[in-house]
Amino acid sequence: MNRAATKIRWVMQMLLVVAVAAICGLSVFSQKSEHYNSPLYSPKTYDPSNGTSNGLPDALKKIGIEQKLGGQLPLETEFKDESGQTIKLGEFFNKGRPVIVAFVYYECPMLCNEVLNGLTGTLKGINLDAGKDFDVVAISFDARENEKPDLARNKKESYTNRYGRPGTEKGWHFLTGSQASIESATKAAGFGFEWDEKSNQFAHAGGIMITTPDGRLARYFYGIDYAPKDVKFGIMESAENKVGNAADQLLLYCYHYDPATGKYGLAILSVMRIGAVLTVLGMGAMGLVFWRRNKVKK
Repeated sequence: MNRAATKIRWVMQMLLVVAVAAICGLSVFSQKSEHYNSPLYSPKTYDPSNGTSNGLPDALKKIGIEQKLGGQLPLETEFKDESGQTIKLGEFFNKGRPVIVAFVYYECPMLCNEVLNGLTGTLKGINLDAGKDFDVVAISFDARENEKPDLARNKKESYTNRYGRPGTEKGWHFLTGSQASIESATKAAGFGFEWDEKSNQFAHAGGIMITTPDGRLARYFYGIDYAPKDVKFGIMESAENKVGNAADQLLLYCYHYDPATGKYGLAILSVMRIGAVLTVLGMGAMGLVFWRRNKVKK
């Protein structure tokens, strides 16, 4: 009897050690912070007024993405769609579904294409459809493209073909606008950009935003590569969790959005609760097994 009791205590202690180690590991993982050393992907705006020099070109010191969570996009602002028709921005935010916004310009030689490529690849990896569960609105911040709706039309055709889901064309929108319209939208979203005379192109950051159906900024994602899980969670939360099945909702419970990184991480409190429950169940199961074995031996 004493031997069996000792064995049970040993097993219970081992289970407790393993559970604590797992929880600590998940805690470290979930709280790991990411550092953005590149101005192309950084959430902060570079301010040259502090008197220090970091070796960046002047144009790059003035760009970045300042999060304005909860801020309202200017829905009364007018843009031109890919057909050349003048339309208010609010027309894309009155359909009862979240909107993914990407600030790009259509003659960009590199980064804007990577942003749109990354976004399209991500959207292909989730079981939600543009035009049904969410919309995509790309806004050019190059006022020179205002009179060139053919650029927007070509971009739409290219990316809807890449997306490859028939019937979702009405969920993709590529806009151009005047300088005043562009400044109104980019300032509301916290998107900074600057024309660089030396390179003859715009310096700007890479990233996307997800808004609520009424045009309030809800999530920011940085860079050019967006995890499908993160974007799907962003869409679900921006739609007040009305999108997704029961499994999605349970999984979302275990994650939280970190504005500092633009990603979803494990919610350690939820993990600890789940870990504690599993540990208790495991200990109880092992205790029952050894009790039954000891009873049989008697």
